[in-house]
Amino acid sequence: MNAQEMFVTRLRRHRTRRGVSLDHIATELRIRPELLEGLERNDLAGWPRGVQSRAWIRTFAQAVDLDPLDTVEEFCRLFPQGDRRRSGTIREIAAIVASPSEYRDEFSHVQGRRSTDLQVYEEPKPAWHSFVTQPGRALWNRLVAAESLLRQRRATRTHP
Repeated sequence: MNAQEMFVTRLRRHRTRRGVSLDHIATELRIRPELLEGLERNDLAGWPRGVQSRAWIRTFAQAVDLDPLDTVEEFCRLFPQGDRRRSGTIREIAAIVASPSEYRDEFSHVQGRRSTDLQVYEEPKPAWHSFVTQPGRALWNRLVAAESLLRQRRATRTHP
């Protein structure tokens, strides 16, 4: 089983586990159910390319409770219908087969323009962090609330 087949199998498995029908997703997407059946058979012959196919995958992922960003990223890597970085992929393939690439993308793409390109991964906070900081936050909130209540009382006393 190749990576594309594994991807569509995972989508189908999540859909059946959640009890979501293809007709329901097709209604949300306003497309023919045959296109979604084709997706689950790994046949994207009738699918559009580019933004529309990525939007369809995003909506499909949301309907079956998968992370839409990760699902779209994986779709873009595996299928040419959703790939927004075709020129790099085609150049890499051309380098493998030792052939110069003739591909020219009609749009220029700025590197680092997507939020997933710029993600800064923070280390997870230790388990004790919330245990230590939560009481301090609660105390601070109580003090701030008490101070604002005192200010309100003082203001009402001076201006009856």
